[in-house]
Amino acid sequence: MTDLLLAARVTLEQVLIVGGVLFAIGLYIALSKKNAVAVLMGIELMLNAVNVTLIGFSRFVESPRPLDGHVFAIFVITVAAAEAAVVLALAMAVYRHRGTIDIDKINLLRW
Repeated sequence: MTDLLLAARVTLEQVLIVGGVLFAIGLYIALSKKNAVAVLMGIELMLNAVNVTLIGFSRFVESPRPLDGHVFAIFVITVAAAEAAVVLALAMAVYRHRGTIDIDKINLLRW
């Protein structure tokens, strides 16, 4: 049983690969979708990928302050929650005004 636990140990490289894949998926979603809520979900996925890498570095890299990565991750989560609230409120306002949240059809800033 101990051999199985030793074989299942996660390394920093694996954490960085997962973070990179999550960031790439989030970037693809944010750039390819036309719905504002889908773009927001892609941005949230990119922020969570950053959190995964911050926690991974905090866990695997020796430093005099080992909780710095966790503290930064909490700040990123806080900013992401505030950003989601503001963007969803803006999306609701745009939907009430224009009747759609399709990014290609929204031209509020054009003359």
